Amino acid sequence: MAAQAQSTVVPTDAELLQAQAELWHHSLSYLTSMALKCAVELGIPTAIHRLGGAASVPDLITGLSLPSAKLPFLGRLMRLLATSGVFAADNSTQEEMYRINALSYLLVEGVTDDRHINHTSYVRTAASSRYIEAALQLPDWFKKDVPTPPFEHHHGVKLFHETMENHDPDYHKIANEALAAHDNFGVDVGLREFRDTFEALKSITYCCGTNEDDTTARAIVKAFPHIKCTVLAKPKVIATIPRADAVINYVAGDMLKFIPPAQAVVLKLVLHHLSDEDCVKILANCKKAIPSREDGGKVLFGDIVVDSSPGLMLETHLLMDVAMMTMTQGRERDENEWREIFMKAGFRDYKL
Repeated sequence: MAAQAQSTVVPTDAELLQAQAELWHHSLSYLTSMALKCAVELGIPTAIHRLGGAASVPDLITGLSLPSAKLPFLGRLMRLLATSGVFAADNSTQEEMYRINALSYLLVEGVTDDRHINHTSYVRTAASSRYIEAALQLPDWFKKDVPTPPFEHHHGVKLFHETMENHDPDYHKIANEALAAHDNFGVDVGLREFRDTFEALKSITYCCGTNEDDTTARAIVKAFPHIKCTVLAKPKVIATIPRADAVINYVAGDMLKFIPPAQAVVLKLVLHHLSDEDCVKILANCKKAIPSREDGGKVLFGDIVVDSSPGLMLETHLLMDVAMMTMTQGRERDENEWREIFMKAGFRDYKL
């Protein structure tokens, strides 16, 4: 017998007014992304940085050589971005000033800080017409029994793939720059955080993922010169990698088929691009490539674990998950979903 339907609780007047404001917010939030993309393409973060880290709207009009008639409109754009946390607003002076904060620092070009990776390409890719057009296809995609994600179904090419390169080389280039910024950021933090783990290793195999980049492997051997490092990558990628660093051995191959043996296998932001089935295959190959746990064998991978705690981080994780659903065959996973993949790959235990 079907459960009795629960009656809908009628909201109060105050709740309805609040709900309308929230509905407006959700419906118009894409304009925050567009405003951020606009700021990046105008070069506003870099302009503020060059002006000493703080600038008024008239300063920006002059510094960016924008028409003076656009001053009130730029002020409205900056007000939204400051309210959204992209810039810090300083009201202590007669004229409102906008300052670089941690978020906009990631969008400044020409920073010499070793920890800094420019994320402008990420904004330009995530807020691009190609991403947006793919997302607009979601209702139609749900109605069709098709195996390809909306991006591929709509555009006829795969994101981060040579089919995209052949179709639109300029977009392929910036999308891969965005992927590299996404994947390589925070490597130094991770190496410091898990220094004891890496110091105990004698050899690793680093598997190049979607970004086909050995930056993380180079950072590992620089921080821990005693580690013998093998990089597994596609033959086309290996042909383009400079061989000045003799401490790294490059092997052409596919991690779905084979992973060169080492004490540990390292993957960074690889698995969230892939289906559960492919993750199981790769982790099973990782298990074959390493010695037993008793003999020091490890698989180390950096990836997103969806956090159930409410707040900005959870919403960001879920936005990334829907982005993966829209653009790739992958997904973001919570701890239970990761555990299921580990067990299917033959592992008995894991540690977050």
